[in-house]
Amino acid sequence: MPQVTGIAHITLSVRDRDESIEFYRSVLGFKEHKTRDGKRMLQTECRHPSGVVLCFTQHRDCFQALFDHRRAGVDHVAFQVGSVAELEAWEDRLLDLDIDHSPVVHSDGGSMLSFHDPDGFQIELFAPAELGDDED
Repeated sequence: MPQVTGIAHITLSVRDRDESIEFYRSVLGFKEHKTRDGKRMLQTECRHPSGVVLCFTQHRDCFQALFDHRRAGVDHVAFQVGSVAELEAWEDRLLDLDIDHSPVVHSDGGSMLSFHDPDGFQIELFAPAELGDDED
């Protein structure tokens, strides 16, 4: 079978491309890489130092509604962090930026917190459980 070696990029349709770029830059550290604007859409590729690539597409005829996870499509995007301590540092950062977010939630598989971008798209930060971790 041919191999898939990873995710090349994720493209999000947004209401305001520039607002989304600013949010992902200031909150998560993405950097604008390449912009391609055309008659039907505005599109910018942003890269994160971790290697993750997000493309933001603003369709010129978009209907301005917020994202609704109950419709078919992507439910949320989860970014992995290195540890629960790192996740707690993210919680402090989100507090400092006055961004509404969930508390850190722990489960057998790991710990997570979530928040929403300007379009209502859920972003999750996830710290996987460490192998051999005997936490209750």
